[in-house]
Amino acid sequence: MESIWLEYLWALLILIGLEGLLSADNALVLAIIAKHLPEDQKKRAINYGIIMAFVFRFGALFAISFIANVWQIQAIGAAYLLYLGLKHIIKARFGKENENIHKDDEEEAAGKGFWPTVGKIALADLAFAIDSILAAVAIALGLPDSPLRDFGGMDGGQFLVVVLGGIAGLVLIKFAAGWFVQLLEKRPALETTAYAIVAWVGVKLAVITLAHDDIGVLDHDFPHSTGWTLVFYGVLVAIALFGWFAPGNKSLERKNA
Repeated sequence: MESIWLEYLWALLILIGLEGLLSADNALVLAIIAKHLPEDQKKRAINYGIIMAFVFRFGALFAISFIANVWQIQAIGAAYLLYLGLKHIIKARFGKENENIHKDDEEEAAGKGFWPTVGKIALADLAFAIDSILAAVAIALGLPDSPLRDFGGMDGGQFLVVVLGGIAGLVLIKFAAGWFVQLLEKRPALETTAYAIVAWVGVKLAVITLAHDDIGVLDHDFPHSTGWTLVFYGVLVAIALFGWFAPGNKSLERKNA
């Protein structure tokens, strides 16, 4: 039983780390949306927007618990995570070096009042929540069943991982995003690494989909097997280490030295 909870703890720590890296990019977008407001209104707009997003996000969390095991939802989620991750990797690899990917957000927000800006921040964070919730669901569904009671269509322990991951995302955007922004400035390859992990999590959700009883391409127990678990986390750690020690980070460190 202890090994199950250790696996749950490991999955939660990975999810929190991923949320942290993604929250840095999210925080930058929120700051851009509120950029046109007076200084005394910027922080309030972001805080109000995050509070509204908190309500929206928990609504999405409870809704997805009832449909998480529907294979069509799993397939759509897998395709979306793969698209999101690969799109960012391709843009980072082949896009223009100084391209401002958040320029549209800044132009659209300019000239809007306080409450419209709050609403836009809330909607933007809800969009970010879809990414993180799907990633959390993909990681959670690969965990073994816990002794906790089911909630909706999910095992209680798996749902708890998704909820804690969602809370971590909002907390990190609110309090720790500044530190992650500084980390990304020193190690810019970590942003692409985060999206590579998102794509790999999409592969995990695709494996879960293919092992669904209504699909049956893979054995039902394969996503929970020791072999696949070791492969998944082994590749995930390898991606993270590659991003941390990427040559681009070192060259930037020498430049700033």
